[in-house]
Amino acid sequence: MWNQVENIVLANKSATPASFTLRGGNYSIEAVATWGGGSVTLNRLAADGSTYVSTGISFTANGYQNQNLPSGTYQLAIASATAVYVDIVSTVTTL
Repeated sequence: MWNQVENIVLANKSATPASFTLRGGNYSIEAVATWGGGSVTLNRLAADGSTYVSTGISFTANGYQNQNLPSGTYQLAIASATAVYVDIVSTVTTL
């Protein structure tokens, strides 16, 4: 059960979508959009339970990043970009 791929797909967004949960581990994040000077930033819910803080993953052009992330609640902050497509996929390893 725990060694299964997590795959969060957000398609054709232009406003900040609802939050989602990640189990934690290594993730690849890919973003494609009509940027027009906008950005997409992956944020994590802080310990106060109401503030989102940046994970350091941010896009201002089409791209791909890979990063280790702790388990928690996450949200993509979309600023001015339209037609945003984001794919967040866990890297699964076997023992």
